[in-house]
Amino acid sequence: MARSRTLGWTSLVAVLALAGGYAVWHYRPEAHKGTDNARTAAKGRPVPVQIATVEKSNFPIYLTGLGTVQGFNTVVVRTRVDGQIDQIAFKEGQLVKKGDLLAHIDPRPFQAALDQAKAKKTQDEAGLANANLDLQRYTKLGEFATRQQTDTQRSTVQQLTAQIAADDAAIANAQTQLDYTSIRAPIAGVTGFRQVDQGNIVNASTQTGIVTIAQIEPIAVIFTAPEEQLPQIKDALAAGSPKTIAYSTDGKRVLSEGALALINNQVDTTSGTIRLKAVFENKDHVLWPGQSVSTRLLVSTLSDAVVVPDDAVKHGTDGLYAYTVNQEDKAELRKIKAGKSIDGKTVIEDGLTPGERVIVAGQYRVQPGSVVTTKVANSEPSGGKTAGKAD
Repeated sequence: MARSRTLGWTSLVAVLALAGGYAVWHYRPEAHKGTDNARTAAKGRPVPVQIATVEKSNFPIYLTGLGTVQGFNTVVVRTRVDGQIDQIAFKEGQLVKKGDLLAHIDPRPFQAALDQAKAKKTQDEAGLANANLDLQRYTKLGEFATRQQTDTQRSTVQQLTAQIAADDAAIANAQTQLDYTSIRAPIAGVTGFRQVDQGNIVNASTQTGIVTIAQIEPIAVIFTAPEEQLPQIKDALAAGSPKTIAYSTDGKRVLSEGALALINNQVDTTSGTIRLKAVFENKDHVLWPGQSVSTRLLVSTLSDAVVVPDDAVKHGTDGLYAYTVNQEDKAELRKIKAGKSIDGKTVIEDGLTPGERVIVAGQYRVQPGSVVTTKVANSEPSGGKTAGKAD
């Protein structure tokens, strides 16, 4: 009988070799017998797993989203007078303070206009002084001067007084135009690319700016949330300034922490989302205008929540479940009801109590009633034989 089985397998090997011409597998009953013995022995050994303890802690509820960083204020710096640029006083990408000189326009025409306005005022002041003297003379003459002469001279004095007031206004305007030749930063921020080079003629009517300044301290992040979350967000904003965290787009690195400042005044009917604005101090300049970020908005905190690692929660045909470990180190299957999950932890609403032990790794080898251990199992059973292998 043994000879017949051997011949049968030999014939099968020959057929396979002729048909395919590929690797030949030799059946070795003693190898499979050793494997079966190993599997049988493994059933009685504790299953190696990783265990965690069910905890009770405060659990923050975050709403996640995607956003874009933008300057808290952004200004396109333009000239307010016409002329030739004779100096560029900033470098591209430079951090500037409010009032710093950015560019200088040839001031000579504006200085001449100012000098002319001042000279006109001096001339009118001389005329006013002479008119006042004539008025005093007519007044002293009394009945020897006609009333018409006195009234006319008094009117002349008033006209010249008004003219001097107009001269003061002209001087102020000329001084303002002269001041506009020094173009200064209206806000503190970082400069972008220079749009006009030294030596070019610029005029106030053009729409092309000299440079753009973006305020980055503080800085804003505009992000969106589904309209269904609007009540939660409004409640959180009414209670204070909800903490907002900006993450890298992959969600792995915290960039900065700020606070929600604004809920937009309408919902986008096309997407069903609401736009939100958070403000960050950004002292380290880690956030930059135009940058894409992931956001987390803290809307509430659950007190004394039952929390387990995410890996403890498994999905089955009957819903969610977890394996607990009793005092005898035996696994028990427990149906659970899970809530929010974030940062690798899940809130358990029903099915587990604080202090219980749950399995977080190795569940695929566990059955209800299995004895488990946290020790690493030996890869080879003691005394076991080598399993069959391909020749």
